[in-house]
Amino acid sequence: MPGVTKARIAAGAAGLVFVAGCAAQTAVGSASPTGPIAQPQASTTAAPPPPEPTPAGRGPCPYLNNDFVEQTNGQRVGRTAVSADKPHPACFFYRSDGGEQLRVQVLVAPDPATARALVDRAAPVDTSDPATLPGGWEGGKQPTGSGAVFAIYKGGTAVVVTGNQGQTIKVSRIAEQVITALGL
Repeated sequence: MPGVTKARIAAGAAGLVFVAGCAAQTAVGSASPTGPIAQPQASTTAAPPPPEPTPAGRGPCPYLNNDFVEQTNGQRVGRTAVSADKPHPACFFYRSDGGEQLRVQVLVAPDPATARALVDRAAPVDTSDPATLPGGWEGGKQPTGSGAVFAIYKGGTAVVVTGNQGQTIKVSRIAEQVITALGL
């Protein structure tokens, strides 16, 4: 039975290695003679995204012109309105019949988590397709019941474009234009 003895010795040695490894892992987190080692905790609390923007008055969009919107979205712009948000107001583009055809919201937040929360509210991770633009922008895109949305963020800045057309390529092109115009 020499083979059985070698097998038992090998199994016993493996068990000792396993137990020694577990003991070493336990010792790392245990108290030292001067007390427990405090681990720094990262803050995961972010400000909630701002409320949905609302028009504060008529006026041109400072970073997106009507001609580009008409050409890209395929509908004539009857009027535009802007929100009171600073530093970049949300822009609202309306069709000739008064219906909203396009909305653009730009958020400059103090932290990336707030910008991401705005993007996730507009294009939830669970339901949207991934969206990216050059320069490190990421987020989501998806058709909606009334059109499409393209929402991206980079750092603490978010850009959300919602349109009344079902193609995400249109709102994607508008988001690119907004980023270029604002130098983001």
